[in-house]
Amino acid sequence: MHALDILGDPVRRRILELLAEGERSAGEIGDEVQREFGISQPAVSQHLRVLRESGFATVRPEGARRLYAIAPEPLENAAAWFDPFRRFWQPHLDALGTELARGRRTRRLAAEREADAAIEDAHTEESDTTEPQEE
Repeated sequence: MHALDILGDPVRRRILELLAEGERSAGEIGDEVQREFGISQPAVSQHLRVLRESGFATVRPEGARRLYAIAPEPLENAAAWFDPFRRFWQPHLDALGTELARGRRTRRLAAEREADAAIEDAHTEESDTTEPQEE
Protein backbone atom coordinates (compact mmCIF):
# COMPACT_ATOMS: atom_id res chain seq x y z
CA MET A 1 0.00 0.00 0.00
CA HIS A 2 1.34 3.44 -0.92
CA ALA A 3 1.89 5.93 1.90
CA LEU A 4 -0.79 8.23 0.48
CA ASP A 5 -3.30 5.37 0.61
CA ILE A 6 -2.53 5.05 4.31
CA LEU A 7 -2.56 8.79 4.96
CA GLY A 8 -5.62 9.38 2.80
CA ASP A 9 -7.94 7.99 5.45
CA PRO A 10 -9.05 10.63 8.01
CA VAL A 11 -9.25 8.09 10.85
CA ARG A 12 -5.68 6.93 10.27
CA ARG A 13 -4.48 10.53 9.99
CA ARG A 14 -6.14 11.30 13.34
CA ILE A 15 -4.52 8.26 14.94
CA LEU A 16 -1.14 9.45 13.67
CA GLU A 17 -1.87 12.93 15.06
CA LEU A 18 -2.56 11.36 18.45
CA LEU A 19 0.62 9.30 18.26
CA ALA A 20 2.64 12.39 17.28
CA GLU A 21 1.88 13.66 20.80
CA GLY A 22 3.48 10.53 22.27
CA GLU A 23 2.94 6.86 22.91
CA ARG A 24 -0.67 5.85 23.62
CA SER A 25 -2.48 2.70 24.57
CA ALA A 26 -4.86 1.06 22.12
CA GLY A 27 -7.67 1.87 24.58
CA GLU A 28 -6.84 5.57 24.67
CA ILE A 29 -6.67 5.72 20.90
CA GLY A 30 -9.90 3.79 20.60
CA ASP A 31 -11.78 6.02 23.03
CA GLU A 32 -10.71 9.20 21.24
CA VAL A 33 -11.30 7.93 17.71
CA GLN A 34 -14.64 6.29 18.54
CA ARG A 35 -15.85 9.54 20.11
CA GLU A 36 -14.68 11.71 17.20
CA PHE A 37 -15.68 9.48 14.30
CA GLY A 38 -18.48 7.37 15.75
CA ILE A 39 -16.90 4.11 14.65
CA SER A 40 -16.74 0.79 16.49
CA GLN A 41 -13.81 -0.56 18.47
CA PRO A 42 -13.17 -3.30 15.87
CA ALA A 43 -12.98 -0.59 13.16
CA VAL A 44 -10.39 1.31 15.23
CA SER A 45 -8.45 -1.94 15.67
CA GLN A 46 -8.48 -2.45 11.91
CA HIS A 47 -7.03 1.03 11.36
CA LEU A 48 -4.35 0.36 13.98
CA ARG A 49 -3.51 -2.92 12.22
CA VAL A 50 -3.13 -1.11 8.86
CA LEU A 51 -0.84 1.49 10.45
CA ARG A 52 1.20 -1.23 12.16
CA GLU A 53 1.50 -3.47 9.08
CA SER A 54 2.41 -0.54 6.82
CA GLY A 55 5.14 0.55 9.24
CA PHE A 56 3.58 3.87 10.28
CA ALA A 57 3.12 2.71 13.87
CA THR A 58 4.89 0.39 16.24
CA VAL A 59 3.31 -1.53 19.09
CA ARG A 60 4.75 -2.95 22.27
CA PRO A 61 2.98 -4.91 24.95
CA GLU A 62 2.96 -3.62 28.52
CA GLY A 63 1.12 -6.11 30.67
CA ALA A 64 -2.36 -6.44 29.23
CA ARG A 65 -2.08 -3.16 27.31
CA ARG A 66 -0.70 -2.53 23.84
CA LEU A 67 1.17 0.75 23.51
CA TYR A 68 1.38 2.36 20.08
CA ALA A 69 3.97 4.85 18.91
CA ILE A 70 4.58 6.63 15.65
CA ALA A 71 7.29 5.29 13.36
CA PRO A 72 8.94 8.30 11.69
CA GLU A 73 10.56 6.66 8.64
CA PRO A 74 7.38 6.12 6.56
CA LEU A 75 6.31 9.72 7.27
CA GLU A 76 9.75 10.94 6.22
CA ASN A 77 9.41 8.90 3.01
CA ALA A 78 5.96 10.39 2.37
CA ALA A 79 7.35 13.89 2.96
CA ALA A 80 10.17 13.17 0.52
CA TRP A 81 7.62 12.08 -2.08
CA PHE A 82 6.07 15.57 -1.83
CA ASP A 83 9.38 17.38 -2.37
CA PRO A 84 9.01 17.83 -6.17
CA PHE A 85 5.59 19.41 -5.59
CA ARG A 86 6.53 21.85 -2.86
CA ARG A 87 7.36 24.53 -5.45
CA PHE A 88 3.64 24.82 -6.14
CA TRP A 89 2.65 25.83 -2.62
CA GLN A 90 5.85 26.93 -0.83
CA PRO A 91 5.88 30.48 -2.30
CA HIS A 92 2.26 30.91 -1.19
CA LEU A 93 3.07 29.67 2.31
CA ASP A 94 6.08 31.99 2.46
CA ALA A 95 3.91 34.94 1.38
CA LEU A 96 1.32 33.99 4.00
CA GLY A 97 4.05 33.91 6.65
CA THR A 98 5.21 37.36 5.58
CA GLU A 99 1.67 38.78 5.75
CA LEU A 100 1.07 37.23 9.17
CA ALA A 101 4.33 38.71 10.47
CA ARG A 102 3.42 42.09 8.98
CA GLY A 103 0.02 41.97 10.70
CA ARG A 104 1.60 41.07 14.05
CA ARG A 105 4.09 43.94 13.66
CA THR A 106 1.29 46.40 12.78
CA ARG A 107 -0.74 45.34 15.83
CA ARG A 108 2.31 45.54 18.09
CA LEU A 109 3.21 49.04 16.87
CA ALA A 110 -0.41 50.20 17.27
CA ALA A 111 -0.47 48.85 20.82
CA GLU A 112 2.82 50.63 21.60
CA ARG A 113 1.43 53.92 20.21
CA GLU A 114 -1.71 53.53 22.32
CA ALA A 115 0.39 52.85 25.42
CA ASP A 116 2.57 55.90 24.72
CA ALA A 117 -0.53 58.05 24.21
CA ALA A 118 -2.03 56.81 27.48
CA ILE A 119 1.19 57.66 29.33
CA GLU A 120 1.29 61.11 27.74
CA ASP A 121 -2.37 61.71 28.68
CA ALA A 122 -1.64 60.66 32.26
CA HIS A 123 1.29 63.07 32.47
CA THR A 124 -0.82 65.88 30.98
CA GLU A 125 -3.60 65.31 33.51
CA GLU A 126 -1.06 65.15 36.33
CA SER A 127 0.56 68.44 35.35
CA ASP A 128 -2.85 70.10 34.98
CA THR A 129 -3.75 69.32 38.59
CA THR A 130 -0.41 70.37 40.07
CA GLU A 131 -0.18 73.87 38.54
CA PRO A 132 -1.00 76.70 40.91
CA GLN A 133 -4.34 78.27 40.32
CA GLU A 134 -4.76 81.98 39.67
CA GLU A 135 -6.81 84.05 42.05
